[in-house]
Amino acid sequence: MAHVLITGSADGLGLMAGRLLIGQGHTVTLHARDTVRAAHARVVLPAAENVLVGDLGSLDGIRSVATQANATGRFDAVIHNAGIGYREPHRVETVDGLSQLFTVNVLAPYLLTASMTPPDRLVYLSSGMARSGDADLSDPQWTDRRWSGAQAYSDSKLFDVLLALGVARRWPDVLSNSVEPGWVATKMGGPGAPDDLDRGPVTQAWLAVSDDEAAKVTGRHFYTRRSAPCPPRPTRRRFKTPCSTTAPSSPAPRSACRDDPGRS
Repeated sequence: MAHVLITGSADGLGLMAGRLLIGQGHTVTLHARDTVRAAHARVVLPAAENVLVGDLGSLDGIRSVATQANATGRFDAVIHNAGIGYREPHRVETVDGLSQLFTVNVLAPYLLTASMTPPDRLVYLSSGMARSGDADLSDPQWTDRRWSGAQAYSDSKLFDVLLALGVARRWPDVLSNSVEPGWVATKMGGPGAPDDLDRGPVTQAWLAVSDDEAAKVTGRHFYTRRSAPCPPRPTRRRFKTPCSTTAPSSPAPRSACRDDPGRS
């Protein structure tokens, strides 16, 4: 049985993935950004081994979570689930002078990956909105541009795909993949989300622990337990898609790659 850490798992898809994995007999450590949410997680999922506490919206909080994680021992898998959605009405600046959305969605999984003892498997939650992401790094903190929550979110989810693929290249002994959970009716996804909520946590949990040969791969992007030919669009800098060697002439069809504004 596997020992799994799931960030951002006090509710939503993270909590659902934890419940699913515990039901399969795995040992799960949850994560919450504060003590109130941690207490809630312990109540709703008492079978969890532990709940790490730390706000991933600050560098000190990220470092604290990494320290706590390393103190508990090496994990077999880490699911980087924590994320901020696309509805942010304005740019929120962290205590470190960074975009909060970028910090939680991109910098936190990057620094946790770099700071924690490497697991056997890493899973990064992306989104169908990554297809609208722009890989231009001239202003990733949105200090010069007029704020667009949807575009900032899309960019961050593209960066998460790239992070998963970059780790796969640099750490060939670690299985590193990204996942689209679908547009599901979480608190962030909204009540009208069209995809099946019960399927939302399945792919990331499967990639974290399954012995299926299809799950024991690296450097892939997944949707509903399938490697997804679902790359983002070429950007202003003619960025080539991370899931193929050449950029597509048009975006992937919705049947292959659903938009997902929900919690990542």
